[in-house]
Amino acid sequence: MDKRSYVFVLKGCGVLEGMGVHCRIWKVGFLSDLIVRNGLVHFYGGSGKIVDAQKVFDESPVRDVVTWTSLIDGYVKMNMVDEALRLFDLMCSSGVEFNNVTLITVFSACSLKGDLSLGKSVHELVENRGVECSLNLMNAILDMYVKCGCLPMAKEIFDKMEIKDVFSWTSMIHGYARSGEVDSAKKCFSVMPERNVVSWNAMIACYSQNNRPWEALELFHEMEKQGLVPMESTLVSVLSACSQSGSLDFGRRIHDYYIKQKRIKFSVILANALIDMYGKCGNMDAAGELFHEMQERDLVSWNSVIVGCASHGLAEKAVTLFEQMKCSGLKPDSITFVGVLSACAHGGLINQGWEYFRSMELKGLIPGVEHYACMADLLGRSGHLKEAFEFTKQMPVEPDKAVWGALLNGCRMHGDVELAKVAAEKLIELDPQDSGIYVLLSSLCANERKWADVRMVRSLMRAKGVKKNPGHSLIEVDGNFYEFVAADDSHPESQAIHKMLDEIILLSKLEEYVSDAQPEQT
Repeated sequence: MDKRSYVFVLKGCGVLEGMGVHCRIWKVGFLSDLIVRNGLVHFYGGSGKIVDAQKVFDESPVRDVVTWTSLIDGYVKMNMVDEALRLFDLMCSSGVEFNNVTLITVFSACSLKGDLSLGKSVHELVENRGVECSLNLMNAILDMYVKCGCLPMAKEIFDKMEIKDVFSWTSMIHGYARSGEVDSAKKCFSVMPERNVVSWNAMIACYSQNNRPWEALELFHEMEKQGLVPMESTLVSVLSACSQSGSLDFGRRIHDYYIKQKRIKFSVILANALIDMYGKCGNMDAAGELFHEMQERDLVSWNSVIVGCASHGLAEKAVTLFEQMKCSGLKPDSITFVGVLSACAHGGLINQGWEYFRSMELKGLIPGVEHYACMADLLGRSGHLKEAFEFTKQMPVEPDKAVWGALLNGCRMHGDVELAKVAAEKLIELDPQDSGIYVLLSSLCANERKWADVRMVRSLMRAKGVKKNPGHSLIEVDGNFYEFVAADDSHPESQAIHKMLDEIILLSKLEEYVSDAQPEQT
């Protein structure tokens, strides 16, 4: 074997085998050779043994561009971007000329760091040096601008590229998705000359992340028809779309077909997405069963099931899970406390709610406005309206819509019109066009027979040009989704639908009449 043989062998080794090869290299006397040393730096850096990679680098009497690039790449792979960028500066000051591979690695570091100014400075360095950019380097520059949130510059780079591959197009889809330009992303996706599963995944994620779940599910249907096998991240985006749209049947099909039949490797990330989907679609039994079957759980797993229980009124269960989580050794974060405080609010657990709220700072967490909103909700639901109002006035942060909305809801539940006016006034200042505020206050005044106040609220709506948003509902039938809007007769079978609704209402009234007419059992 010559020196190159050992370099090629290292590329096929795991950590233990590679360390054995390293010993062999030392024994046969090839350790001083630059090519072999570069191979060792690359091996240790790619294997996550960055300390060993740095040691080989430091002991190298001679270093070329490959030595420096291999170590920089190792730090980037470990997400140690500051160390990687420090090394790049040191490399430049050492007089070693960088190449395309070095720059690709440095732009990756800028992307991970999210440092646009630094990325721009490296881009200027490339242009000033007149570097001949390969397609991979152009893609790295494009990706950097996308991930640093500079879409205009990303568009400029993309438009100037003479050659584009599937990575270039997919990067632009990601860029449009991050900026909320869903229609531009859709246009980009539709004109792509070539697509792979990553492209489909990017477009599905774009729809899901921008609250267009129906389109995400339709596109996934189309992807399946093309015969493409989804990735883990694809299914996570699809399950998120199911959560947003309440598509329990669709989510259950994903679980049965891809996970139970082992068509895709089941991971903690997928399990968490499923728990979240089942919880948000109202099937807490399935969410709980899946949670208890998990061999490995992370913080997201616990948060998902606690928040799910809280949102469905299972207060005691949420609190029990919270206590179990603390016993497991995991440290709760701000989302955990939102879940458990929300559970206390729905369950009327005032003392426990105060205890958890006050314990946040002891655990190194500063309560955010969302935690104050939970406490306002807890106090309001429990009828402690004056205490809730005083609590909002003593907040160290400015109360937002969630805080005032919680107080207004408490006033609605307990019929406090005067305090409701105060909360509604604050809400209208924050969002004067939200029709729900006016409708809620008007309904409360009507329930309390405050007709003058009802007229005042309606006059205010007219004066501000606010119109009540029509009620709407969505149902899923055989994988197709149907939307129904109040007073909308555009559905081709609207007459049959209304007739069926009338029959259901009549039957429910008869059932109620029969129930009331039956004598009590003694």
